[in-house]
Amino acid sequence: MNDKEIAVSETQPEAAAAQAQQRVQVEIDDTKALALYANFCRVTGTPEELIIDFGLNPQPFGVPTQPIAITQRIITNFFTAKRMLHALTLTVQRHEQTFGVLETDVQKRVRPGFGNPQG
Repeated sequence: MNDKEIAVSETQPEAAAAQAQQRVQVEIDDTKALALYANFCRVTGTPEELIIDFGLNPQPFGVPTQPIAITQRIITNFFTAKRMLHALTLTVQRHEQTFGVLETDVQKRVRPGFGNPQG
């Protein structure tokens, strides 16, 4: 993981006029982070926090016939969730500007005749 840059507004009025924002490097230690893949996400919560479950759906097409094993759970407050939403939105927008729009409906992504010799 790379160091995260956070925009911080200057507190002094004269400095704020000269420079609207200053970039600050925040040091991150990700040596104990686990990198796991998920193709399933469920969001639930309470009035104070969000619970985000991640897992692997072995049957990503149609309705699964077996339970989806949840392997990661993140519990966070709504302030952090809103910051995460903003960061994810910007990241997906940049990706789509570079590589094109991401279609989330699987049926719209399936090419006619793909995997079907008669089609």
